[in-house]
Amino acid sequence: MKFGVFDHMDWNGRSVSSLYAERLHLVTLYEQLGFHAYHLTEHHATRLGMAPSPSVFLSAVAQRTTTLRLGTLVYLLPLHHPVRLLEEIGMLDHLSGGRLEVGFGRGGALVEHMRYGLDEQIVPDMFEEAAELLLKGLSGETLEHEGRFYRLHDVPMLLSTVQRPRPGLWYGTATPQKAVWAAGEGINLLSLLPAPGTRKLMDAFHQAWADLGRDPAAIPFHGIGGHQIYVAASDAEAYEIGRRAWTRWAENFRYLWDRSGRPVPPNVKVFAENFDDILAGGTVIVGAPDTVRTALKTVERDGRINYYAAELVFGDMTLDEAEASVRLFAREVMPAFEMAGIGAR
Repeated sequence: MKFGVFDHMDWNGRSVSSLYAERLHLVTLYEQLGFHAYHLTEHHATRLGMAPSPSVFLSAVAQRTTTLRLGTLVYLLPLHHPVRLLEEIGMLDHLSGGRLEVGFGRGGALVEHMRYGLDEQIVPDMFEEAAELLLKGLSGETLEHEGRFYRLHDVPMLLSTVQRPRPGLWYGTATPQKAVWAAGEGINLLSLLPAPGTRKLMDAFHQAWADLGRDPAAIPFHGIGGHQIYVAASDAEAYEIGRRAWTRWAENFRYLWDRSGRPVPPNVKVFAENFDDILAGGTVIVGAPDTVRTALKTVERDGRINYYAAELVFGDMTLDEAEASVRLFAREVMPAFEMAGIGAR
């Protein structure tokens, strides 16, 4: 199983400048420690995501690293004009020397789209049309399209990507139907669900891949992202720091809905209720290295995954706390999976 890093870059209670500086320090550490990729979310007008323009931050990441792959999970397509986004993707792939990973999606918190003046009823259709355009633009020399939201004629794709035929694409979903679609398009798949729910997606993904007659060894990455992990010398220390940091993260998670006066949707409450309940549900893992290894072995087996993008820094975690956990995770957890030859892509 390969490991990546998933980052909301939620507010830590300190200055935004220090937040950015700390993350840029950590991305160089991720590269040194052998993580496959750094994946940054996109959120707007919420403390859950303090990097609302992921392309800007990733351009800084690109200049501080040389081997770490980097990208979005996800670009919120309804909030980007497809032509502008395709140009940014081309720029980032060149700036990174062909290391870009492009995650795209609709976005799970439609109140963010409403803050851009979009009617939440049109967002799903807008996403589908924008996704079609994104795939067209990444594979062609010109863009032609006549649709409900976008009308484009003879738009030259001058900033084609370094990676051919296109960068790695990522899609996050909670439905088996979309997992089947991702398999058909050859797109890497990510779930935010606990392992049992993830298994349904991955079974559908594997079956769709097999039905297409494709080589099982060439199956794209398929895994879990956004689950928080904190590793310390003892279970007690990890629990104490992880619980404190997660409490701030949960406040940041709920900020969007609290500010708008809307209840947190039932399908996302699993990520921000009581810490001990979340811990039991498997979307947070804290403990000594042995504890974390054992938990991840269960997740790998039950979820049928070959990729895990852990959220290693969250809430009000200090830089020293974050770095200590990241080093322990890389040194004492990751080798138990990667040395087994799993997910050797």
